[in-house]
Amino acid sequence: MFDSISGRYDFLNHFLSLGIDIIWRKKAISLLKDIQPKIILDVATGTGDFAIEALSLKPEKIIGADISEGMLDVGRKKLIEKKFDNIIQLQYGDSENLPFQDNFFDALIVAFGARNFENLELGLTEMLRVVRPGGKVVILEFSRPLKFPMKQLYNVYFNTILPRVGRWISRDQAAYRYLPDSVQAFPDGKDFIKILSNIGYKNPQCKPLTFGISSLYWGTK
Repeated sequence: MFDSISGRYDFLNHFLSLGIDIIWRKKAISLLKDIQPKIILDVATGTGDFAIEALSLKPEKIIGADISEGMLDVGRKKLIEKKFDNIIQLQYGDSENLPFQDNFFDALIVAFGARNFENLELGLTEMLRVVRPGGKVVILEFSRPLKFPMKQLYNVYFNTILPRVGRWISRDQAAYRYLPDSVQAFPDGKDFIKILSNIGYKNPQCKPLTFGISSLYWGTK
């Protein structure tokens, strides 16, 4: 599915979110400034936008892992054009079986990818495994607004307008129907914090963004 929309993915992300996704990524990366990570892993990197934003931390190396070769191909071309390919490396990698040794990364980031894990707890456990003790994990994910009127506006946009526009631009019948369905199924807020805590993340926290349309989660190892 992601292979089929890879060529239009970046445009649709910014268009359908009115560019707010860029602000969300900046806020997520700012949570890592306190540990000044040198080696960062971006899980479910897609076309590498989150990895590119992490360059503001001035790391020595960023590795982006994803299971969609179509998305990775788009990302690699983008990195070459921007001359970031000397710092950011994109490679195939399954979140549930990450090809890295224990305690290797100073920080791990994932944006809008956790809800796509086939086995959420296994993916989160693997993420924690490859981060060094004291390292930090930052997760940016869609969530569901709970208060009027944003809850009602969100439901109309996410369930009606977004799938139609996404389908029209991407020419994919399923991809942008999958988005609201996957968000609805994801255990957000306190439920997700509980999962992180049970797995072993230390001091997991959550911060809703833009009236709860998305949320930032973070914890340490």
